[in-house]
Amino acid sequence: MKILVLGSGAREHAIVHSLAGEQEAHELHAAPGNPGIAEHAVLHEVKADDPAAVTRLAKQLTPDLVVIGPEAPLVAGVADALREAGFDVFGPSGAAAQLEGSKAFAKEIMAGADVPTALAHVCTTIAEVADALDAFGAPYVVKDDGLAAGKGVIVTSDREAALDHARAALAARGDDGRVVIEEYLDGPEVSLFCISDGKDVVPLVAAQDFKRALDDDQGPNTGGMGAYSPLPWAPADLTEIVMDRVARPTIAAMANRGTPFAGVLYCGLALTSRGVRVVEFNARFGDPETQVVLSRLQTPLSQLLVASARGTIGQLPALQWKDQAAVTVVVAAHGYPGEVRAGDPITGTDAAARVPGVHVLHAGTALDPSGRLVSAGGRVLSVVGVGATLQEAHDAAYRGVALIDLPGSQHRSDIAAKVLG
Repeated sequence: MKILVLGSGAREHAIVHSLAGEQEAHELHAAPGNPGIAEHAVLHEVKADDPAAVTRLAKQLTPDLVVIGPEAPLVAGVADALREAGFDVFGPSGAAAQLEGSKAFAKEIMAGADVPTALAHVCTTIAEVADALDAFGAPYVVKDDGLAAGKGVIVTSDREAALDHARAALAARGDDGRVVIEEYLDGPEVSLFCISDGKDVVPLVAAQDFKRALDDDQGPNTGGMGAYSPLPWAPADLTEIVMDRVARPTIAAMANRGTPFAGVLYCGLALTSRGVRVVEFNARFGDPETQVVLSRLQTPLSQLLVASARGTIGQLPALQWKDQAAVTVVVAAHGYPGEVRAGDPITGTDAAARVPGVHVLHAGTALDPSGRLVSAGGRVLSVVGVGATLQEAHDAAYRGVALIDLPGSQHRSDIAAKVLG
């Protein structure tokens, strides 16, 4: 098949890496892509969140499938423009992507579908925020209503810090500013991707990511510093519970509204003392969880993506998974998640990729005028280790990280460490 993948991060590189590894030879294109993706796909300098530009590119390439990776193009309606032009698309419509684009909308859907989630107040003024914070008490959970690249949430016991985050979120969106104040959910968090065609839905395997910048879950929230799968400590019936209580009711509710959801329903979950609760929905594959989940998928990814795009999920045979574990460690630039430094040289990626069980996925990378690989974003690389056990996968990933040199870089040293004991 000819497949066009939109996006430029490690999630998109993971998708391209999986597609390139299939027995069927695909013709792969990416827009805008990155230097790592360029090893498998032809790159096109087109902004992924520009519906008109993406549609023009698709008309030139005539792909059999367009895969939309990031959230911004989905919320911008890129999938709608492509479908109107007659292309098969993996990714929800702009209206359906509001499950991620607006946390208030997601709460409305969950309430109507009786999906278990945290109690919440939607606030448009600081006075309302203050009242909601006092009603719930510490720890305080404050979420920007719109897209914030994985950094729109603060969890803190400092009331002033919570208020400051809310003020910034409200001010950034002007008259349309809204924040969601939630009760704090105890228990570990889990990510489960569910693939839907608007009617039927199938789960992938669970993963756990690490949002805090520093070891021992310290420091500010980030877009994600690492992940692992499987989760040996998770309840055996977790996937069944999520499908019955969360995924199927949500997909049905969206269809009943006339906005069917076809694509990835990312279920961010907390396993609380009162049972499974939804922390958030996303409308696309999560990063860095995609890096480990797709590393374990044995069924050709293209079959799953096409079934979602063409409405044939219900006809798929049961998904097959490798009897392996995967761990990914994010190598971030100097200053991340604050103001990052760009242009630092990156070496050692080839050596890391030669470690048995390791592959390196690019995110914030670029080539300088001399063709040298340099940093160009906050999260620069995802180093993925795959092994027969979590310990083997963990050790492989960190052996790969040790071979990479990026001045001033940072990474967490404890990805999957607690589960390994």
